[in-house]
Amino acid sequence: MVTGAGQGIGRAIAEAFAAQGARVIAADLHLPEATGIQGIERQELDVTDDEAVARAAALYPDVSVLVNCVGYVATGSILDATTVEFDRGISINVRSMMLTIRAFLPAMLDRGDGSIVNIASVVSSVMAAPDRFVYGTSKAAVIGLTMSVARDFIARGVRCNSISPGTVESPSLLDRFAQTGDVDGARAAFVARQPMGRLGQVDEIAATAVLLASDEARFMTGSNLIIDGGMSL
Repeated sequence: MVTGAGQGIGRAIAEAFAAQGARVIAADLHLPEATGIQGIERQELDVTDDEAVARAAALYPDVSVLVNCVGYVATGSILDATTVEFDRGISINVRSMMLTIRAFLPAMLDRGDGSIVNIASVVSSVMAAPDRFVYGTSKAAVIGLTMSVARDFIARGVRCNSISPGTVESPSLLDRFAQTGDVDGARAAFVARQPMGRLGQVDEIAATAVLLASDEARFMTGSNLIIDGGMSL
């Protein structure tokens, strides 16, 4: 089960798992495009809706890998953030993961096997970025959530890890470029803060998600893998 699979990193992760022969449920609030890859089943899902998430878990009781990739980026400092926007950021970026993990975890525990991968961000407890108060706060919580789940179920066959991407070229990032009114200038500014001199690619994040779910990573739990092209160094 991959949430936030409608586009960008989430879609790339769903496609990467399917390419490895997994049966994948690609879940998102809106799934306007078919992936066109065999093995992917599309499921519309609002991950902030307790009852909808519970229904999804009942519909797919055999999920052994859960990837939480839904995310929301709010702009501004603490002085700019309204309580409504703050609550929205926490709801989408953190509470949604609590709901999905709580729903899918019992079946994993019954089988004594499961892997949970949460998409956090390098802008979190790893580092700060200007005007990302709500986003950075919520993604720091994702890392804490990941470690807590990992610790509680470490002896019961379920692993929980997170990935903290840096700046990744995705539809949502391109939308933010467009909102500035200067796409080329915005892109140049984002590339300039990358020591590697380029933006990350969605398939680079997807490959790491597959690794974390695999037997090759079976000794890893509670880890936060940073994939940011050196941005946080």
